[in-house]
Amino acid sequence: MKRSVAFKTLGCRLNQYETDALASEFNGGGYDVVDFNAPADVYVINTCTVTSQSDQKSRQAINKAARGGKNPVVVVTGCMAKQHRESLEAQDLITYVVENEHKTSIFPLVEAHYRKEILHPVHQTTDLFGYRSVDTSSRTRSFIKIQDGCDNLCTFCIIPFVRGLAVSRPVQDIVDNAVDVLKAGYKELVITGVNIGRYDSEGVGLDGLLSRIVALPGDFRVRISSIEPDGFTDAFFEMLEHPKVMPHLHLCLQSGSERVLRRMRRMYTAEQFMRMVERIRGRLPDFNFSTDMMVGFPGETEQDFEDSLAVCRQAAFSHIHTFKYSIRSGTRAERMDDQVPEPVKKERSAAVRALAESMKLRYLERWAGRDESMLVERIRDGRASGYGRHFIPLETDALGLAYNQVVPVRIEPLATDGAAVLHAKVRNSTMAIT
Repeated sequence: MKRSVAFKTLGCRLNQYETDALASEFNGGGYDVVDFNAPADVYVINTCTVTSQSDQKSRQAINKAARGGKNPVVVVTGCMAKQHRESLEAQDLITYVVENEHKTSIFPLVEAHYRKEILHPVHQTTDLFGYRSVDTSSRTRSFIKIQDGCDNLCTFCIIPFVRGLAVSRPVQDIVDNAVDVLKAGYKELVITGVNIGRYDSEGVGLDGLLSRIVALPGDFRVRISSIEPDGFTDAFFEMLEHPKVMPHLHLCLQSGSERVLRRMRRMYTAEQFMRMVERIRGRLPDFNFSTDMMVGFPGETEQDFEDSLAVCRQAAFSHIHTFKYSIRSGTRAERMDDQVPEPVKKERSAAVRALAESMKLRYLERWAGRDESMLVERIRDGRASGYGRHFIPLETDALGLAYNQVVPVRIEPLATDGAAVLHAKVRNSTMAIT
């Protein structure tokens, strides 16, 4: 009898890539991949543990999976599985706890379970890059994992403990992965990892890797996922001008206070961050920057917070992912004095979100009457929606359009209904461009 599997992904795009790859493997093995809300024989929860809120969401997903089918196999993997392995293994509702380094073995582990073979996840293969190419996904873009782990050891971050130190994937493996997903019909590749700016394999850095990917034949886009603002080379800045490389970076700031950045042990200053932004916008004035901002780091004063807001205004981000600092066991920040009270964190978080919303609208307003190309990612009720080259949300009349098609559009003025989506008109529905 054909079995079904459902996935729940929390956290970063690297987790999303790994889930997509696992879903492709299960699908290729004869399983039906179903919605996480549907009954299933197998549930795989790919967890996150970056914040206490992430832990809570992961636990909620685990509890939901345990109630989702008739005696389902519940596999918990991801960063929470590494950080809280013993407590998770003690829960009867969880069948297997699989740490990140064994994640590629989930499919054979489940298959062995149904064959009544007694295996333990720690006896499975350790392979950070042994995922099959994604060919089963509900998205028009495919993530390409190029790197895992991080050496930076920021004082607040648990990632080096749950993902390990930095390891780069071989160049040819990445290029082969890109070829496979392009053959599968994907129009957009998203380069992802934990600290992709530090990619280094066989003497090839991120700029050299990008040059090999964009040299592949065909019309496709390349996006760079979340990236740390350090380790950039002149060649990397030049690669951002390539027509296949999309003009958007999620460049992680965390704080605009020089004092807080030092306490965080970040590898850059706020001044260096802004020089990167200004250098790129000096060549590409419309370049879109988004970022992460942490509020309430231990010892953050009102002046530190004001410094962060000032850098945000100067950088003119289109989006800010804002989150409150939460203590992660085992990090240096856990032992720091001057923990910021929760009400202060909440107030500062609200202030950043309000600023972010106003900056997003200002960035979108500038596009009125201008041309973009849109990748159609969804068609519903006669409307097609997707993202432009600059990662701006677009919507247009779906007449004559198809899912996974790239079409040229002209953007209309931002609507006054508060919706942060730009309406557009197709300039020539028979012309697909990148």
